[in-house]
This record gives sequence, C-alpha cells and structure tokens, in this order.
Amino acid sequence: MTENDPSAHDPAAPRHPETGQQPAQGGWAGHPYGEQAQPESGGTPQYSEPSYHAVTGADPAYGAQSANPWSAQGAQVPSGQTQQSVYPPPNPYGQPGTSVYNTPAAPPQPKRSSGKLLAGVALVALLVGGIAGGAVGYLTGGTSGPAGNALDAPKPAQQTGNAPAGSVEAVAQKLSPSVVELQVSGQQAAGEGSGFVISTDGYILTNNHVVEVAANGGQIQAVFQDGKKAAAKVVGRDPTTDIAVVKVSGVSNLTPVEIGRSDDLRVGQSVVAIGSPFELAGTVTSGIVSSLHRPVRAGGSSGDQTTVMDAVQTDAAINPGNSGGPLANMAGQVIGINSAIYSPQSASGGQGQGASEGGNVGIGFAIPIDQARRTADTIIKTGQAVQTYIGAQVKDAPQGGAELGAITAGSPAEKAGLKAGDIVTKIDERPIDSADTLVAAVRTRAPDEKATFTLSDGRTVEVTLGGQPVQPN
Repeated sequence: MTENDPSAHDPAAPRHPETGQQPAQGGWAGHPYGEQAQPESGGTPQYSEPSYHAVTGADPAYGAQSANPWSAQGAQVPSGQTQQSVYPPPNPYGQPGTSVYNTPAAPPQPKRSSGKLLAGVALVALLVGGIAGGAVGYLTGGTSGPAGNALDAPKPAQQTGNAPAGSVEAVAQKLSPSVVELQVSGQQAAGEGSGFVISTDGYILTNNHVVEVAANGGQIQAVFQDGKKAAAKVVGRDPTTDIAVVKVSGVSNLTPVEIGRSDDLRVGQSVVAIGSPFELAGTVTSGIVSSLHRPVRAGGSSGDQTTVMDAVQTDAAINPGNSGGPLANMAGQVIGINSAIYSPQSASGGQGQGASEGGNVGIGFAIPIDQARRTADTIIKTGQAVQTYIGAQVKDAPQGGAELGAITAGSPAEKAGLKAGDIVTKIDERPIDSADTLVAAVRTRAPDEKATFTLSDGRTVEVTLGGQPVQPN
C-alpha cells in the first residue's frame, strides 16, 4: 500500500461488502468481477465486464454519457492513475479527489434529502387517504352528496310476457281458472272447500267429506275465479276413497284441468296446490312430493278401514278449505286431490284429519289422481262408485305384515285359495307391513286386475281383484 492510496488514511474508504475490510495492496482478493489485484506500478484497475455497475446498478451504456468523475469535481488525477473518462460512472460518494479503484461495490448511502423525500411521500399518501376517506364517507351516507329518496324514483317497467315454463307462476296461470270454491250447507252443518272442473259441461271433482253435509237436501254453491257463482248438485260420492263428483249448470266457457298421472311420481319433485283455505279463494302454495304410498285413514284414527287411502304426501301448505282442490306437477297437470292433513294437536291423534280441520304443519295428503280418475269416471257413467276388494277381514300381524281373518264365501280371496291366518307380506313388488297398507294397495288397483300376494311362509298366490258398488252413508 502506498502513500498515494487514499484508502490507507481515509476511514471512509469503501469496505469489502462481506468481510468489512479495506483494500490492501490496491485491490480485493476474490473480487466479485474477477481476481484483478491493484497493479504494482501505476496500472489502472479494470472491471471485468458486468452488465451493470457494481455500485450504482447503472448500465454501462448509460454510464458512457455520465460526466467524468475527476473533471466534474475539478480534481486532478492522482499520481500514477489513469483518468477514467467514461466508465465507471461518478463516485457515488461524491468526494472530490477520491480515486476509483478496483474495489468491491459498497451499498449506496441515503442522501440527506431522502428523509424529506419520504416525508413528502407520506404527506402525499395522507392527502390521498384523506381524499379516499372523504369519498367513502360520501358513498356511505356522507352529507356532501345529493340526497336520494326511493319514493322519488320512477316505477320500474311493468312485467310483460308469459310466465317461465315450469314455474309456480306458470302453473298458477294455467290451473287457477279451473279451480272453484265450494260453499256447502246442510241441515246441521255448513262449510266450504275446493274442487276443480273436469269437463266443459260442468262436472267438478272434489272430496266426499266436502259435500257430504249437503248430500241429503243441502245446498252447494260453486264460486269461480272470475267471481261467477252457480248452484251445484251431487252426482255421486265414494266415502271409501273420499271422492265425490258434483255438477253445475247455467255456466258457460268452463275450462277443464289437464289430468296427469300418479303412477310415475317421484319423491322430491315439485308440486303446486291451489284451493280456498279459510275461505281465501284461489290461494296458491308450493312444495314437493314428500312420500308416496302413505296409508292414511280419512278422519284420523277414528276412521276405519273403509276410509283408507293410498296417499301422496306433500309439504305444500294445505289448510282447512284446501280439501278437494288440485295438487299439480310443474307442467300444470293434476296428479292428486288434496284431502287430509296431519294435525298433531287434534284429539284423535291427527293423522288423516280432513283439510277442513286442524292446520298446516307441512304434512298433507292427496288422493292419487289415477285412483280418483277411475272412480270419477265410474260415478259420471253410472252414478255410483265401485270399490276394489278381495273379500277378507284383515288386521296387523304381530311379526309384521297383514293377517287375514274371516274370508267371505265366493270372494276373490276364497277363489284364490287364501285362508284365515295367512299373513300377506308383499303385493307384487310392494312390501306390506300393516293391515292399512294392504287395504291401500288393493284400493289403488282396478277391479279385475290380477295381483300376486306373497305370504309369510314363502308361498305366492295370484288373486283376481273384485269390484263391488259403494253405498254412500
């Protein structure tokens, strides 16, 4: 190290970035740009050719346009050193007369003015934050913006076009003109329920329990969606399936419903109920099919086996007055007749209470339309319903299934070879777990239809179902 080496006496001379040592003998061993030591006699240290300056990070091409670090400060080139006019760029420390040797890059030191710069940036940030805060205040209810009032806004455009196909709205538009409110009075009671038009000449399908109080000299008035009223008379009724047909006269332009089918219903599919709950005519509710083939005694536990129906269970809201109204699929086709609801607070236990009693708890029951259609057709053609039967008494078997009791002579059961004490566990592919299930399964089938009974001992018996006229009570 020579006396002309400023780093020998200058404590501010650059230090090695890793070891912190000052240069010895004019250079660093292991210089990051190559091992190029300070020449012994006046040689000029040279950088290897990095892409950017080790200290300033500048591209050499831009450094060529920088001022000469020696001449810019008005200093002389130290003895024994060669002036570097283009590269490297000016000494980052800005000290006049300081040599630029082949020294490692030292981290740049912040200028004194950087604190002011940072403060200025912070001030700008605060100002921007203040502006943003003011904007938020305005958007969230500040008082600086114009006041808005929903009452001053114009009405939106009126709804136009047809209801979307498959929507509750579309079903309501299609079905509502065919649904009627039935106001019924008799010698000892009065009430109301619902029904729906099944022919242009005035036939209306409803529940037996809706019209039975007027069956013997009472009065029935049908109220249509458009407000028209017409007197109606009972054509026929079937207490065993809770189905009745009435007919109005003197009313034109009637719109019959479209009847669907109930043998392909699926649990979970959407349904719509329409009726007159609590005398609120034209009420529309919706839900799903909650269960299928639910044996229900109309009239609750006080009913007997002559009133068992093979019901479609739904959670569509059904209340007193909905009885006799349609349960429809999303195509607007009637798939059931709303008939009963579950009312847990009723004295009789609740199951199968007519929809003229109790209130909605999300468990309603409808008569499958396949069964209702067959019964209504027979009533209209003959004035009397026909009940499907096998001719045997039945009760619950202790171990499950339906146990047969007394067999009627000449009945379908006797002809098929069934005996008292036989326990039926299945009809075709439907499991039989109780007496009511057996009765419901038989009632859903038509007279003269064949069915295979499976017994608890493994035997199977084919039974041709019979039919007998129903005598209304």
